[in-house]
Amino acid sequence: MRNPQNVLINLTKHSKDTNYKYERLYRILFNENMYLTAYQEIYANEGNMTKGTDNKTIDGMSLERIEKIINSLKDESYQPKPSRRTYISKKNGKKRPLGIPSFEDKLLQQVIKMILEAIYEEYFEDCSHGFRPDKSCHTALIKIQTTFTGSKWFIEGDIKGFFDNINHNVLIDMLRERINDERFIRLIRKFLNAGYVEDWIFNKTYSGTPQGGIISPILANIYLDKLDKYMKEYAENFKKGKRRKRTAEYRQDEIMLKKARDILTKADTEEKRNIAVKTIRQFEKERFDIPHSEPMDSDYKRLTYVRYADDWICGVIGSKEDCRKIKEDIKNFLYEKLHLELSDEKTLITNAKDRAKFLSYNIYIRKTNLAKRDKAGRLVRNYTGRVVLEVSTESMRNKLLDCRVMKITTHRGKEIWKPKAKYSLKDCDDLEILDYFNSEIRGFYNYYCIANNSSIINSFKYIMEYSMYKTYATKYRTQKSKIIKKYRINKDFGVKYKNSRGIEKVRLFYNKGFKRQKKSLNQNVDNIPYFIKYFSSTSLIDRLKAGKCEYCGKENTKIEIHHIRKLKDLTGKSFWERLMISRRRKTIALCLECHKKLHCGKLD
Repeated sequence: MRNPQNVLINLTKHSKDTNYKYERLYRILFNENMYLTAYQEIYANEGNMTKGTDNKTIDGMSLERIEKIINSLKDESYQPKPSRRTYISKKNGKKRPLGIPSFEDKLLQQVIKMILEAIYEEYFEDCSHGFRPDKSCHTALIKIQTTFTGSKWFIEGDIKGFFDNINHNVLIDMLRERINDERFIRLIRKFLNAGYVEDWIFNKTYSGTPQGGIISPILANIYLDKLDKYMKEYAENFKKGKRRKRTAEYRQDEIMLKKARDILTKADTEEKRNIAVKTIRQFEKERFDIPHSEPMDSDYKRLTYVRYADDWICGVIGSKEDCRKIKEDIKNFLYEKLHLELSDEKTLITNAKDRAKFLSYNIYIRKTNLAKRDKAGRLVRNYTGRVVLEVSTESMRNKLLDCRVMKITTHRGKEIWKPKAKYSLKDCDDLEILDYFNSEIRGFYNYYCIANNSSIINSFKYIMEYSMYKTYATKYRTQKSKIIKKYRINKDFGVKYKNSRGIEKVRLFYNKGFKRQKKSLNQNVDNIPYFIKYFSSTSLIDRLKAGKCEYCGKENTKIEIHHIRKLKDLTGKSFWERLMISRRRKTIALCLECHKKLHCGKLD
């Protein structure tokens, strides 16, 4: 049986070759080790303990379940089960539909995802940042900050209901461009057409990718890669001129400055040198009030484009009429080639001096005469034309309201933010309350840490801090001043606790500040790892293959892996619970008899 690492590396070798067609992919799905690798990848997700329409979860994972999937694939009798439809709340108050697939479907989808990722990852354009290894919201935003310099307009793109309106036939034709294996294509179509169950009623899916499915993001990227390649070609054709024309005033000042520098080099007395230096300084100051180049030079045009999932933004150096044409051309391409509709109301053309919105950041082009000296000692306007990433007060306001830690009052027409206790935490222990507020602050800062005005997050921290004080005061029915005094540790607020070994520890309230970071604090924002990392033999796979029960010690027997949602759910009253707690594992390998006893409550 071939090593999954070798299989996927061989597929990756041809990823960049646009003329290469992949064949015999379906037989890779007969490799048991591929499923073991996929299982290792997804087993820790809490969602795996949620039941699908078949009423099963990841619990009881065994080699027999993998064998059953492979056998059904060999005779093409495998049929994905419809997902169970549920809804999650969106920030705008609406509901987002989410499908919960069965675990067998998740496992097979993970294998398919690994194969598609190996085929397409090197084929995708660099402008695509969503749901890709080593890319994230932050890489998209940093790309904007480094490539949109000098833009005059932004085009903020919005596709109507993208994930629900992906055309299955168009997607299948795209897959056939690189894959020449009809069995593999038919299996993907089965997942696309699997449907969903809502209120005990089965609904067919005629368009869109499987909601909540593991392969949904990679299929979406394959679909929109056509847009990425179209925009790359469009930008090349749109490009015009090598540089903007310089203004006559700036050119004149530059000539005078050059003459003054020539005088300085030829000066033979201290007095002449001082006069020349004074003249140079005067010309350098004057030039900061003179535009370097014609801002609306019709002979100079540029277009840059960045996409994250179905959100995209263009930076345009050109006229507003150029932007209208670009928007119309993209709209026609999406409609004619991808059968998607561009929202005219939400696809905005924004002057770069104003603030465009992308991935919850405000984006605008800075215009300033602030200068600094370069390595040669010359004054240069190094800040003007640069992209500014900004966290808005609106983002902080919405987050605080979502967390229910703030109330808003008005005084003389002005909004006043007031912290309030988070009543849902009043029955939690002290450490849990502190951890909640710390995690919210760190999470918010981690996302907005690359903002130019990241220091504004201090206002967010202030509300969270005093909400925490009020939460403790509500719990102990006292005043917040007494709470602050009680938990004060030097200059910080902290909670003392004992770890599992009985050693006293202290956990402090967040006190590390909000300095702007050039890179995100957590590079894997999307948490999608590069697949080659995961092919070493792991303890979980070895335990599944070993055929030894970790409870009774029986050897050479069929093994099922028992899963739990969280370690803290275990009380430690039973031996098997103490075994999992001591090893800090959410899994335990059991023989069939022990696993059955555990679910019947008969395993001590």
